[in-house]
Amino acid sequence: MSYSFDIVGVTPILDFFYYQQQVEQNPKRSKAYLGSYQCTLDSFIQSTQMIPKKPDWNWDQVTESIVNFWLEQEETIEQWKQTFENSNPQNLIIARVANVKWLRQEFQSLL
Repeated sequence: MSYSFDIVGVTPILDFFYYQQQVEQNPKRSKAYLGSYQCTLDSFIQSTQMIPKKPDWNWDQVTESIVNFWLEQEETIEQWKQTFENSNPQNLIIARVANVKWLRQEFQSLL
């Protein structure tokens, strides 16, 4: 199975918490969102432990996709670091991890 990782935004802590409690309850979902107080590789890897109702994925491969993103997307990471550092101190930086196969199936079911 393959997984993708992307940094997607900055949001207030309470908004992210509310989203996780309301939307991320399905363990068969195609994606999960990670919130972090720092824009670092270690903090995103650690945040995988905080996902409520973790999807039934290969989490070693998820971690590998996070590391690969960090190795290949230096400019993107630097832009997000700047955005995050210039935001409200009560914000989190948000990333999305997706199970590519499940996400593809989800999109195909929409057609």
